[in-house]
Amino acid sequence: MIATSNYLILAAVLFCMGMLGVLIRRNALVVFMCIELMLNAANLTFLAFARERGDATGHISAFFIIAVAAAEAAVGLAIVISVFRARGTVNIEEIQTMKH
Repeated sequence: MIATSNYLILAAVLFCMGMLGVLIRRNALVVFMCIELMLNAANLTFLAFARERGDATGHISAFFIIAVAAAEAAVGLAIVISVFRARGTVNIEEIQTMKH
């Protein structure tokens, strides 16, 4: 049986990788992928504690996080495609305003 602390360490590593990706990377698609990584780390934490407690509360929370992540991915990808068509780039540093 795998200890809960191993799951939490993995979730912390994944969350830190996602956070560093959001802070360091300049490509909007990579930033969205790093946000997804952070949400998955939160899911892993909820599921680890649900497994330890033996109830379904963590599973319900993870389900809602997955729904939010799916909505974020759909809206984010639509915005990135729209910005790319208008400006020809998805580099965050080159996109300073929403106006064209």
